[in-house]
This record gives sequence, structure tokens and C-alpha cells, in this order.
Amino acid sequence: MIQRLLPFFALIALFVILAVVSPNFLTATNLASVVRQTTVINILALGMTMVIITGGIDLSVGSNLALAGLLGSMAMARYGIPAGLVAGLITGALCGLANGAMITGLRISPFIVTLGAMGIYRGLALIVSKGLPVSDIPPAYSYLAEGTLARVPFALWILAACAVVVHVILEHTRLGRYAFSIGSNPDAAYYAGVPVRFHTTAVYTIAGLLAGLAGMIETSRLMTGQPTSGQGYELTAIAAVVIGGGSLRGGEGTVLGTLMGALIMGLLANGSDLLGTNPYWQQVIIGGVIILAVALDELRKRRTSA
Repeated sequence: MIQRLLPFFALIALFVILAVVSPNFLTATNLASVVRQTTVINILALGMTMVIITGGIDLSVGSNLALAGLLGSMAMARYGIPAGLVAGLITGALCGLANGAMITGLRISPFIVTLGAMGIYRGLALIVSKGLPVSDIPPAYSYLAEGTLARVPFALWILAACAVVVHVILEHTRLGRYAFSIGSNPDAAYYAGVPVRFHTTAVYTIAGLLAGLAGMIETSRLMTGQPTSGQGYELTAIAAVVIGGGSLRGGEGTVLGTLMGALIMGLLANGSDLLGTNPYWQQVIIGGVIILAVALDELRKRRTSA
């Protein structure tokens, strides 16, 4: 129980500390900026939660985001906003489907497959764009990331909808139950009659779809399709999941925990900016947080098994 509440206590403590040390932290402008900046990572982390629950990993989400955002912006520049959104979402889903198919079909470690896919998708984005951003995006598209609905950032409504959908999938559908079973013991799940290959591929496809959506929101935020966007996002998404109580061994993870973990990472980045901290230290912090969270998880499991 205490383990599950740790992310919540850490979030509250970090919020209070930043409110005390930085007079600009509690301003409406800054808090709205935090929400918009963390939406992309939150959506990526939701997909990563499903993947990690199955005992897998997806190192390609940042490159997937870049490729989906780039192809979506290219389609948008030529055919309009709806076509661009559809192109971005389909690109993300296809990348996720390819990951899942290679993992289950070739029986290769998810780490190796997605590590290779990370280079492939990033390379394709650079090849298609020739290393140049796509900038002729309709001005109205900025509403996706910067607009408000009922005085709430529109991107937050999108995040809330994604969180509800993923929560329902994990807690109230066969796919969710099977995902936990596969992550806990894939061999036992297989012998129990669970279609492991199909459901594993489905999870990676959903994660890819969410990465495509995150890519389109990132494109709206920057108002350009950047082939280099999303670099390092995969580590932040993984950190959000493990901080929120997800286990890299599989079989554990919650939507609420992931959202808190992602918000903690967002507040750390925002606090670093407000306090003038060297941005390179953010990478050090993210890496250290991942190691610490995994170490605590391993310690907890050893005590439980003992």
C-alpha cells in the first residue's frame, strides 16, 4: 500500500518545494505551460504502461512520434487538417504493429526489436524530409495543443480521454486481463489458452497509435513537423511508468500511477527551467530516477518473496 502511495507523496512534496523556491511556479501561465508540455509525455507513457505490463519495452516511441508527426504534417500541408491527423495516427499504429509483429513472429527480445526500430523510424523521418522540417501547416491546427475548452487546455481533455480509455482497457477488458497475465508469466498464459502473440501485438499497436497521437500534438505545439523531435522521450516515458509503480519485470502498472510519474518528470523539468538549472542535468536526473525506481521495485519483490 505504501509503495503505491509513494508517487503521490513525491508529487505533493515536489509541488510544495517548487511553490516555495520559485515565485513564478504557481502562476496560471506556468501551470498551463506544464500541462501542455507534459501532455505528450503522458500520452506516450500511457502506451508504455501497457507495453511494460506485458513484460516488454518500447524504445522506439520517440522515433515513432517524429515519423508520425512528420508524415501527418506533410499530409496536412497538402490535403488539410483531417487528412493529416488520420495520416499521423495510422503511421503511429503501423509502427506499433510492426514492432509487435516482429517481437512475436521472430521471437526476438522487445528491447532488441524496438532498439532497431528506433533507428529505422528516425532514419525514415530524416530520409523522407531530407532532414528539413515541414512548416506550411494550417494556422488553425495550433488549437490542438494551445487552445482551451471550458477554460481548460484542450490537450488536457485529450489526455483525460486517453487515460480513461487505457484504464478501461486494462481493468475491464479481456485484452487488459491477458496483458497482466502475459507480463506475470507468459508461459503460464500460453498454456492457459491465452493468444499471447495476438494480444502482445495488439498492445504494441495501441502504444504505437498513442505515439502517433502524441506526435500530432507535438506538431501542433511546435507548428512544424520536425524529423528530429521526440529524442529522449522514450526514457522519460519509461521513467514515468516505473516511478508510478510499473515493474520492468511485467505484470504491474496503473494509469493513475503513470500519470503521476509523468507529472513528476514534468515538474522536475519545469522546476529546472525556473531555477536556471543546466538542462543537461535533466538527463542525469531521469537516468538516476529510473535506476532508483527499479532498485526499489527489486528490493520490494525480494522482501515479498522472502
